[in-house]
Amino acid sequence: MFMKNPLHPGRIVRAECLEPLGLSVTKAAQGLGVTRKALSELVNGRSGVSAEMAFRLAKAFGASPEMWLGLQMDFDLARLRTKAARLKVKRLARAA
Repeated sequence: MFMKNPLHPGRIVRAECLEPLGLSVTKAAQGLGVTRKALSELVNGRSGVSAEMAFRLAKAFGASPEMWLGLQMDFDLARLRTKAARLKVKRLARAA
C-alpha cells in the first residue's frame, strides 16, 4: 500500500532530526560530512536522498539506509502516479 501524499524525506530530516537536536543546517552538514548546500537542498525538497546520503543519515541519526531510501522511493512514486497515465510506453513481448 502506498501513501497518497508522502512527505519529502528532507522535511522529515528537518523536523525529526535537525530541529529536535537544535542543529542548524550548517552544523548538521558538518557532522554528516557534506556541504551546507547539499543538505540545504535536501531539507528544502530540491534534491532527494541518494544511497550515500542514506548511509550518512543512518549513521548520524539512526534508522537504516533502507528506511531513508524507502522514504525517497515512496515520495518519488507518489509524484509519478499523478502523471503515469500520460507516459507513452508500449508493452513489449518476446519476438516470435
